Amino acid sequence: MSGNTVTFVDRAGCHLCDEAKTTVTHVIDQVVQETGHTWTLNVVDVDSDSELLERYDWEVPVVLVNGRQHSFHRVDARRLKASLIRASNTN
Repeated sequence: MSGNTVTFVDRAGCHLCDEAKTTVTHVIDQVVQETGHTWTLNVVDVDSDSELLERYDWEVPVVLVNGRQHSFHRVDARRLKASLIRASNTN
């Protein structure tokens, strides 16, 4: 079974990022409990990577599921959970 990864792109001092990170962490915990599949959360500061800064500067927070953009600005917990479960079942 391959590892699954959620990449969370944030920025220091971003209140939307703080809210979204809480949601993402909660959803990952739920999915791990329900599916038994492991998920890794990588948190990356957009300002620490020039490529990310160029791409996502005005979109933080950004959530990537297994490298594909899932959401930005706000995270819909139900939609993210469905995506993680779907990805868990394909890996």
